[in-house]
This record gives sequence, C-alpha cells and structure tokens, in this order.
Amino acid sequence: MVTELYEEMFSRRLAQLRMQKGVSARDMSLSLGQNHGYINSIENNKTFPSMSNFFEICDYLNITPMEFFDLESAHPEK
Repeated sequence: MVTELYEEMFSRRLAQLRMQKGVSARDMSLSLGQNHGYINSIENNKTFPSMSNFFEICDYLNITPMEFFDLESAHPEK
C-alpha cells in the first residue's frame, strides 16, 4: 500500500514538472530516446523508470533528484 502511494506521488510529480516545462509526454519520451508512450505509461502508473532513466528524466527537466522529490517546491528549476 505504501509503495502504491509513492508510485502515485511519483507519477503526479512527473506530470506536474513536465507540464511546467511545457512539453508533451510524447515529445519528452522521444527526447529521452524512449518509445513515444514511455512518459505517458509512467504518468498512468503502468510502469516505473529504472534508476538510470530517472536520472535522465531529472537531467531533462533541469532538476536534481532531490528537487524532484521536494514537493514543497512548485518550480524547482528556478
């Protein structure tokens, strides 16, 4: 149950940060070298990124992993 809450939080945070960047899930997926539905599948809790992919996601969003999990920061890239 706790794991499900963290996965849901992760997917919501990813969607929030992606939308703040102003990029579609498809474009982000392709920019990361993944299939077109990769980010969408994470945001819909169908899959979870590997640790290396998580670091690539953070790099793409111009944030640190710590900033990704800082839910108090609405705009961590600033």
